[in-house]
Amino acid sequence: MKTFKVIGKPFFFLMMFTLIANISFSKVPGKLAELKSPDGKLQVVFTSGSDGSMCYSLIADGKLLLKPSRIGLNVPKAPVFEFKQPKSVKKVWRPVWGKRSLVNDTYREIAIVSDIYTIKVRAYNDGIAFRYEDGHSPSELTEFNFAGNYTAWYYNGENHNIGPEKLQDAKGLRRPVVTIKAAENQFMAIHEANLESGEQLLLQPVAGSASFQVPSKRAKAWRVIMYGRTPGQLVDSHLLELLNPEPESGYDFSWVKPGVALWDWRINGAEVNGFKYQMSLPSWKRMIDFAGANKIPSLVLDANWYGAEFNKDSDPLKGGKAADVKELIKYGKERGVGVWLYLNDVGGKAFPIEAIIKQYGDWGAVGIKYGFMSGSFEEKNIRTRLITKLCAQNHLMVDYHDDPVHPYGQMRTWPNAVTREFCFAQLDGHHVFDPKTFVTTVFVNMLAGPLDMNNGVFDMEQKGRVDYGHPVPSTIVAEAARTLITFSGATIIPDIPEYYNKHPELFKFITAEKMPWKESKTLSGEIGEYIVMARKASTGKWLIGAATNESARVLRIPLSFLEPGMYKALIIKDGKNASYLSNKEEYVTVNTNLTHKQFIDVELAPGGGACVLLEAK
Repeated sequence: MKTFKVIGKPFFFLMMFTLIANISFSKVPGKLAELKSPDGKLQVVFTSGSDGSMCYSLIADGKLLLKPSRIGLNVPKAPVFEFKQPKSVKKVWRPVWGKRSLVNDTYREIAIVSDIYTIKVRAYNDGIAFRYEDGHSPSELTEFNFAGNYTAWYYNGENHNIGPEKLQDAKGLRRPVVTIKAAENQFMAIHEANLESGEQLLLQPVAGSASFQVPSKRAKAWRVIMYGRTPGQLVDSHLLELLNPEPESGYDFSWVKPGVALWDWRINGAEVNGFKYQMSLPSWKRMIDFAGANKIPSLVLDANWYGAEFNKDSDPLKGGKAADVKELIKYGKERGVGVWLYLNDVGGKAFPIEAIIKQYGDWGAVGIKYGFMSGSFEEKNIRTRLITKLCAQNHLMVDYHDDPVHPYGQMRTWPNAVTREFCFAQLDGHHVFDPKTFVTTVFVNMLAGPLDMNNGVFDMEQKGRVDYGHPVPSTIVAEAARTLITFSGATIIPDIPEYYNKHPELFKFITAEKMPWKESKTLSGEIGEYIVMARKASTGKWLIGAATNESARVLRIPLSFLEPGMYKALIIKDGKNASYLSNKEEYVTVNTNLTHKQFIDVELAPGGGACVLLEAK
């Protein structure tokens, strides 16, 4: 009874009666109960409407952010509900890998039980979540009635995000993640967690209001509203993962090794010193040698290695260059470098998927990149969950591409699900990637989970490349910074060794990104404007990456997050005349000593960035 209360004498007697009987909400209008977060700063208030429906509201830091919004399933008669005794949970999660090595799993939960179905509601310090259990309704009544006409940004497939846009201006179905700015110090995001079955969360705007309904077929999942006082707090949240279960018993994921990976797709056609890179064994071995020499964990092989990827006769086990691939895997093992293998959905369905995945594991591959999965979202989710489990059974990490199922915290249950292309991947699909896209995506798409964005290009013109011949729309410093800022269990970088060797300081920054991360902190940022991210590597070194949109800016980065002591600092900044439109490779480096009491001033060029590597002395 400590985490909810009822106002007024008539309601007091009714709530006391609840202990031995049920309340029919159709007969009890007004406030019924509330659930508070562990720190007391978030409140979920439950009320009943005159039509018999149940509603919830959200108050954060004393301000109403969601006014009464329906919650429940679409059933023929109004349910009779009972509030069970709330419980408090205080645990610690130690992820195999993630944004940090230690995560507090603290929340308060209440079960609202009816004769038809149950609603479970949780309140964390950084958001709330609810899910429907039991019942056979094909649809839900869920609403999000915002208390103001706030500003929002939306996921938009392989395009620039929708927004900034006022909530009342939304038209047509919207897909999460939805990131919302309610005030200068209040931000929210809508998504879902642990989507076990059913359709993805869809949001239907209600014309003339700042409200959304859920038209999608009922799903077995958590509906989540994340909360932060800065947009960076949303980025740093673990709420989605915590709403997923721990790994199934019998699974040991100690073999999962996140980290930087080279990639063969964008090297194709590059020519340097008389050698022409192709997707072939000589080029692959050259990339393996480079990876081994620089302690880069793996190389990703992309499409067509077993034949034309969209040809159903291409055999993922015996076709094309399968013999070369097996030789390459052995070659890589001898040099401490793992190999990822691409698999298209065409081949994955034309041949037995269980046999394919087992064979790749037996060959000694370290991961699978799965592309172009077909079917409805619900069908793709079923297949994604199957493939992820099969990969786990065969000690394979997995990366999903080409309009994959959105992340929803799977990495807690399946730590081998290290990344996916839930974004407008840089250089992919012959699109142009604008600076503003990056600094929006990291505050929208990346809230869902790890992203494979393919940053880290050092050949800024990309001339001669088979699949992409356009200049890269960022500075080279921003390219390095983005590899750190983008959260991913596989940071896949797309260039050739010779260009990385041309810029040793920047490449040193990338190779210092040793995972799993001990800590991550979004130091500052504004959606669509800029972001500053700090991560502590497994080696103990701290790295800072900053990136901006098309506008130049000066940022002051306090170092108060560091442990006390003196640090050797490598600072890499855009040059005076640098820009994402010209002079992309102009930069300056500074070597100095700093303490946690000091700060760093960096000047970011248009479309530019900054990289800082800090090592305790």
